[in-house]
Amino acid sequence: MALDQGFFDTWKPRALAALRFIVAFLYLQHGTAKLFHVPHVADFDQLPVLSLIGFAGMLEIVGSVLILLGLFTRPAAFILSGEMAVAYFMAHAPQGHFFTPALNRGEEAVLYCFIFLFLSVAGAGAWSIDAHRVRPTAR
Repeated sequence: MALDQGFFDTWKPRALAALRFIVAFLYLQHGTAKLFHVPHVADFDQLPVLSLIGFAGMLEIVGSVLILLGLFTRPAAFILSGEMAVAYFMAHAPQGHFFTPALNRGEEAVLYCFIFLFLSVAGAGAWSIDAHRVRPTAR
């Protein structure tokens, strides 16, 4: 059975929304681990909230919630993409192996960076507040 273009056109916005949900949920855990210690990550036990990593945690929580809801998805995703690019170049690349993130533990940062960059261009997809905020253009 061959799948026609209509099948893909129907499911593309839903698949995009599913990607948005999962990525935002997983990313939210980075921020809550830093600021609320849930889930507990021992590296963040003595983290000052008013530090660079504390600020990153705030961005991660607010941005993740916005993306999860599909509210202001494009600008939130663009900001988080930039945050992950900065994280890669500040924390992972200096460890060496610039072009092999598997060796400098930067794979997550690279993946999040490009997934958020994709979401900043593609938008929220189906099941989002952004989809309901769009007003029809006057003809």
